[in-house]
Amino acid sequence: MLKGKLEFSGDWLTDLFKAKTPPLIGVDISSSSVKMVELGDGGKGRIRLERYAIEPLPKDAVVDGNIMNLEAVGDSLRRGWKRMGSRIKSLAMALPSAQVITKKITVPAGLREDELEAQVETEANQYIPFALEEVNLDFQVLGPAPNSPEDVEVMIAASRKEKVEDRVAVAEVGGLKAIVMDIDSFAAQTAFELMETQLPDGGRDQVIALVDVGASMMNINVLRNNQSVYMREQPFGGNQLTQEIQRHYNLSPEEAEAAKRNGGLPDTYDMEVLQPFMETLALEVTRALQFFYTSTQFNQVNHIFLSGGCATIPGLDAIVGKRAEVNTLVANPFASMQPSPKIKQRQLTQDAPALVVATGLAMRRFDA
Repeated sequence: MLKGKLEFSGDWLTDLFKAKTPPLIGVDISSSSVKMVELGDGGKGRIRLERYAIEPLPKDAVVDGNIMNLEAVGDSLRRGWKRMGSRIKSLAMALPSAQVITKKITVPAGLREDELEAQVETEANQYIPFALEEVNLDFQVLGPAPNSPEDVEVMIAASRKEKVEDRVAVAEVGGLKAIVMDIDSFAAQTAFELMETQLPDGGRDQVIALVDVGASMMNINVLRNNQSVYMREQPFGGNQLTQEIQRHYNLSPEEAEAAKRNGGLPDTYDMEVLQPFMETLALEVTRALQFFYTSTQFNQVNHIFLSGGCATIPGLDAIVGKRAEVNTLVANPFASMQPSPKIKQRQLTQDAPALVVATGLAMRRFDA
């Protein structure tokens, strides 16, 4: 993705929208862990989950999507890759949506490539608050403009060069190579294609909210017929639960995080800490949907898919569904997939909601 002045920034990076990529591993770097997914051809048009890994990150190695410690993140990436036992060294990685400026523009149909590039660069100058030499820029023609048959819609994506280069450097520290750079919300949207079959009529003409609850940020992407109609970030995530455990039981941050993951908390934990956290999370989702209703022409969401580490908290989907008055499911991109026999199904079910972005990135190998 994201080419400097519409040119490759080096031979290590294919553009965001480019097809026909070689076998690769999808890598999602969050503030708490590196998540890696390798997909393969399961035959008869089916995709198979070959292997995956979730490798924890040291505290503050990644903050608000920014890589603060290249060596630590690269080391975690290397450990995860070794644990996977994969031979593939090519990676598809993603930038956080907040680090990428995306804009749909309309241009006349039938432009030559050089004319289209010039037009995109002119438009980008209007929307990007940085000098073009400081950004990686890419575009894709989406198709005919809805209300103007003689025009086409084009998606522009731009990010500061150092944001892309940090992730490329992490791959290199890990002894691997980034060949695709995507955007996390686009990757989650790609993974949703594996889940939409769980919905009535495959989700056609329905409004579906993908809600990813990370450690510090909640991302909402609302789709209709596989097109994003609304995106929003809210500063809320699993760290709030860790902090509440820490405060309530007088634990260190590390002890609270370990207790959250491994159990061992008093019997009162569910009622005193976990239940209020889930209610607050449900309230945050409902608040995000209210913003969606007031800022778009839509007044209804048909389904919510919960992803991220918090999504596996037992009963959370029911609480969110009740509060938001929307059918709510826990995201599992592998539900209709045949996993490798080496993968433990029970553990996969637990991990699946946290692997949505990495799965969408891994799917880039199947681009036609």
